[in-house]
Amino acid sequence: MDWTYRLRLRHLQFLLSIAQTGNLSQSAQALHTTQPALSKWLKDLEADIGLPLFERHARGLRLTPYGQALLGHTQRIAGHLDSVREDMRALRDGGSGRVVVGTSGVTATGIVPLAITRLIEQLPRVQVRLAESAMNQLIPQLLQGELDIVVGRAMPAGTLLAGHGLHAEMLYRDSVNFIASLRHPLARRKTVDWDSLFAYPWIVWPEGTPIRQALEAALVSAGHSLPRYCVESNSALLNLALLAHSELIGIASHRAARHFASLKLARILPVALNGFGEVSMYWRTDENRRAVTLALDCLRAASREQDDAQPGAPQHSPPAPTSEF
Repeated sequence: MDWTYRLRLRHLQFLLSIAQTGNLSQSAQALHTTQPALSKWLKDLEADIGLPLFERHARGLRLTPYGQALLGHTQRIAGHLDSVREDMRALRDGGSGRVVVGTSGVTATGIVPLAITRLIEQLPRVQVRLAESAMNQLIPQLLQGELDIVVGRAMPAGTLLAGHGLHAEMLYRDSVNFIASLRHPLARRKTVDWDSLFAYPWIVWPEGTPIRQALEAALVSAGHSLPRYCVESNSALLNLALLAHSELIGIASHRAARHFASLKLARILPVALNGFGEVSMYWRTDENRRAVTLALDCLRAASREQDDAQPGAPQHSPPAPTSEF
């Protein structure tokens, strides 16, 4: 019999715990079993697979590359099971299921709230959970099953996505703007030159995030580079708070910047930056729950609605066909 047929859900907990503690005695205590029984299970599993999953050291156990590969699959299975449990709980309580959406700062104040509003109108009993973070943190959570959908600046197709069964669909293209508080010395100027920008400290998104990459590319196109000393933050709310209490200059996508300006939370500085970034949504190819499918449709509709509501906005390409990683 194939070794996968002998695995039980409890065995997944065994592997996750051993990987976390690196200690059989600690894991056995936490799992309410004995150390000899746990040691025998691990030895039998390695024999069944034909690969060493852990290296034995004086200080405990350390995952081998084979163990790392199996752990990744185990984490995704555990994440899917958590999603199933919460979805069934929502349905049992009379709801319409559950959807967990991860959003980056570029979409946290734009299409995601608009889409969730649409979703609740169509499924009043749906259970929604939102998580805001940087894309390089959200995508791994999606892969592990902790999130159902991720919306944010498009990630470059690479090893992080390849072969993991994700759909990607571009929602729109967007440029990058400099923003500042309404009381900033540059806020009332009709023109702002680069020397004026570099005279003030900047707050930027962390290195490796798509919006940071879009900014750096736009700066290179303009013949400049990022200031040596910047404040880094991956929270749109925190960025706005910092701008309001300082003379920092911030960075925001064009849609987010328009939104902040309409609420009188910030002013767009008149500095031209070339280049556009793509905003996409990601979800797993094996996902077919009604609440998630409807949430994807609401995100598409919200993207179109924002375009229609902004007649002066730059022209955006229509959504690209869904691609699979």
